[in-house]
Amino acid sequence: MAGCISRLLSGAAFLLSAPAALARDFNPADWSAEAEATSRLRIQGHRIKIDTPKGFTLWYRPKLASPIRIRFEARMVAKGGPNDSVSDLNAFWMASDANGGNPIGQRDGKFEAYDTLQTYYVGIGGNRNSTTRLRRYIAKPGERPLLPQHDRKDALLIPNRWTQITLTADGQTITVDRDGNRLFTLDDPAPYTAGWFGLRTTWSHLLIRRLTITPIKAQP
Repeated sequence: MAGCISRLLSGAAFLLSAPAALARDFNPADWSAEAEATSRLRIQGHRIKIDTPKGFTLWYRPKLASPIRIRFEARMVAKGGPNDSVSDLNAFWMASDANGGNPIGQRDGKFEAYDTLQTYYVGIGGNRNSTTRLRRYIAKPGERPLLPQHDRKDALLIPNRWTQITLTADGQTITVDRDGNRLFTLDDPAPYTAGWFGLRTTWSHLLIRRLTITPIKAQP
């Protein structure tokens, strides 16, 4: 039976602890959290629960390499709780420090602390569920490059409904799908080909299930 962690996290990085490609029970040992403020994290069975008043990043500890597909289901909880704001279903993938090193445990959960990553980043329902954006971070403080075609005011979050998110990094082609529909495609001439995956949110209450991380097979 898989392990279970249900803890309050206060500031800085809190190490939980996983084998890879999942769609089975989560292993708490595979995960490491960075919390800006006291937050509640529960990892049990096939679900992750995050309940946080501020910025929160949950890193998957194994390093990933392109070509890769990351797929999971998420639900934004809105049942009257203090953090049930329905906002910010976000993720980093292919993330590393500027030197290509492991970013885990280096930051305090504040959003601006992640500017120094090299990473792809999607924010679905950001800014209190008013924007959905794809960015390619370039490891420079204060810079989060955003192309006009990657800035949407639709494709927002719906409370209390499961939604499937698929992230890929396949050579120069970076994609984000939701429920089988393409949200973004980025043609990156200098792609990030290895790094780490992290779930990200702020002031929200969310559930994650059915995470799979699988290589993309080359077409014959």
